[in-house]
This record gives sequence, structure tokens and C-alpha cells, in this order.
Amino acid sequence: MTTPPPAGGPFGAPAGGPRAVPPKPVHPPRPARPHQNETYVPGDGLLAWLPFRPTIRMRLTLLYGGMFLMAGVVLLLVMYFFVQQALQEVGQPHLLLPGQGISVRTPDGLTITSQSALDQWLNDNKSIQAAAALNTLLRKLLTVLICLAVIAFAAGYAMAGRVLRPLGRITRTARDVASSDLHRRIELDGPDDELKELADTFDGMLDRLDRSFDSQRRFVANASHELRTPLAINRTLLEVQLSDPAASPDLQQLGKTLLATNERSEQLVEGLLLLARSENELTDRRPVELSEVATRALEQTRGEADKREVELRSKLDPAVVAGNGVLLERLALNLLQNAVRYNTPGGWVELATAEVPGGGELVVSNTGPMVPGYELEHIFEPFRRIKGADRTRSDKGVGLGLSIVRSVVRAHGGTIEATPRAGGGLTMRVRIPAP
Repeated sequence: MTTPPPAGGPFGAPAGGPRAVPPKPVHPPRPARPHQNETYVPGDGLLAWLPFRPTIRMRLTLLYGGMFLMAGVVLLLVMYFFVQQALQEVGQPHLLLPGQGISVRTPDGLTITSQSALDQWLNDNKSIQAAAALNTLLRKLLTVLICLAVIAFAAGYAMAGRVLRPLGRITRTARDVASSDLHRRIELDGPDDELKELADTFDGMLDRLDRSFDSQRRFVANASHELRTPLAINRTLLEVQLSDPAASPDLQQLGKTLLATNERSEQLVEGLLLLARSENELTDRRPVELSEVATRALEQTRGEADKREVELRSKLDPAVVAGNGVLLERLALNLLQNAVRYNTPGGWVELATAEVPGGGELVVSNTGPMVPGYELEHIFEPFRRIKGADRTRSDKGVGLGLSIVRSVVRAHGGTIEATPRAGGGLTMRVRIPAP
């Protein structure tokens, strides 16, 4: 019994045998159409003749003004045709010579002695006067059309701005939402047109995002609270076991290792809890002296800095900002601890506060290893460390310090910027708005 050939024919042949091969196309392939997500570039569409990329307001202005200009040109041509037809239908006076030997002298100096010459002169004079009248009418109409076109383009620009005003409101709301203010809504008033439908759709999306983020934050907070109790019980049991003098050295070493691991887990849970709390929008903002917050953070970090042989420097000028004093203190503390722990023996950390236009500024600079510029966009992400950092040591934190800093800054409506220093280390610059 022989095995039947495969459905696709011999190896390498298309399915269905040689007869299934499609014929070679006669026409060349069509050029691929640009993808819908590709951005507009000069030279595409109706505005291909423009050397620049026009904005949507400029496009609407050109559309409004161009439509008026086209309508004006059509009206001018129709009016010219009707006036020309009316002049042709106007009758001319019929003059008769009284008899032979009588001549007529025209205004242009011609002497007419026959009736046929007189009729020809009257016809020519009528044509000349009609052409002169039409030329005068055309010049005046073109002048009026140009003036009205300028007015139409100016009015179209203003009208386009009024039409796009709701889009500007949507854009401003989206910008506020991008700064972690998910409670903002557009709430556009007006008729049920396309713009209101877009605004309502955007509001519905924000509602779903707000509920999703709130659910996520509540889950993290509840999970962190639930984890604190067993971790506290484990720490108590380990401390009791380590206090037993009859415990063997191996058991003592094991207990110390488990206690360090438990302490790291507690720090992780506390960090997650603070991160979930700092992600919420601040509803109660009060004036906070930034220099006092920085002073308390310095006092809490001084012991660890002395242990690591890192010098603390400070230049604290008064600066009042609007926010939560506890969260701002934690912000300064996290920045200082991060600068101390990722430093080198004999290095330094400098903390400065100053008043800037529109708020206050807190700057933390430190020595340390070189930080590549491409790593700066990742240092604020949770559980991310710079490549080469030791991930097994618990004395350098759990990878949430800078994430908490960024969340606190966003909750206060501020900005944070990280730049590498030329000799190694980082400079963290935080700006918080004034009350």
C-alpha cells in the first residue's frame, strides 16, 4: 500500500499542484497606502502645495476663506455674464439723415455722409461703451472681492478659534489628568454635537480610570495592612529566640539572617503603604516651611551618614510651599537616604532649599558612582536600581524610595528632575508650588 502524496504536492510546490500557481500579474503592484497612524507631513492631501505643516486652525481658516473666495468668484462671473447680456439687449437710437448732401460730424472727428456709415458708427460706439462699462464693473468687483476675501479670512480665523475652543478645554483637562489629577472632568455644556460627545466619552474614560486606580490603591493599602501583622509576629518570635542564651551559634546566626529578611519585608510593606497613600490627590494643603522639613530629615539621616563616613552639608533658606508636612518630610528623607546609601566612603551629600518663582525648591546633590544618562528615566520606577548596584543587601532599601518621592511630588503638583554630576553621583531638584 503506497502512501498518498501530500495535499500540497511535492516538497516545495504549492498546495493543489502546479496548476494552482496563480498567473503573473500584468499590472505593477499598487503603492502601499500610508498607515492611518502615520503623522501628516508636508506634501500630502489637499494642502500639498504648502511648504509647511498647517495647524487645524489654519486649515479651517483656509477652508472658510477659500469657500468664500470661490463663492465670490462664481458670483462675479454670473454678474458679469448678466450685465453683458443686459447691455446687449439695450436698444440704440436710430438716426436718419434728412437728405442727400447733408453730413454728420461725430464727437471723435469723423464726418458721415451716408445712412449706412451712420448705422455702422452707432453699432461700433455701442460696443465700445459696453466694453468700457464691463471693464469698469470688473475692476470694481475684483477690488471689492479682494477686500471681502481679506475680511473673510480674518473672520474665518476667529471663527475657527471659537469652534476649537472646546477642544482647548479638553486638552487642558487632559493635561491636568496627566499630572495625576484623575478627579478632573470636562463637563462640557452645549448641544449634543460631536464635540460634546467627545467630551462625554473622555469623561467616561476618566471615571473608569479613576475607579481602577482607586481600586488598585485600596488593594495595595489593604494588602500592606494585612501583611504588617504576621511580619510583626515573626519579628517578635525571632527576637525572643535570639534572646535565649541556650541557643546554639548556628541557631543564632540563622535567627539573625531571618530577622534581617523580616526587617526588609517590613520596610517593603511600609514602602508600599506609603506609596499607595502618596498616590492620592491632596485635598487639604497647608503652608509648609521647606527648610524645617529639610532640617528634620537631616537629623534623621545624620546617624546613618556618620556610620557610612559620608559628610552632610546643608544650605537651608526659607521657602514656603503648599502641601502635607509629613509627606514632604518623607520626600526629603528618602532623597537623603538614597544619596547616603548609594555613596562612597569619604563622600558628601548636600541639601539646599530656596524660594523660586511660584514656589519652593529642594535640591539634594551627592557624590558616588557614575550614573549613565540612559538610566535616569528608570530610577523612579518601583523596584528598579541602577545596573551594577547590589540587589542582595538590605541596607540599601527595597527599591521604593524614589518611587515614593515621585508620587509625593505628583500629589503636590510639583516637578522633580534628576541630572548626573560630572564627577559621579546625582543632583535631585524638586519644585513644589507655593500656597
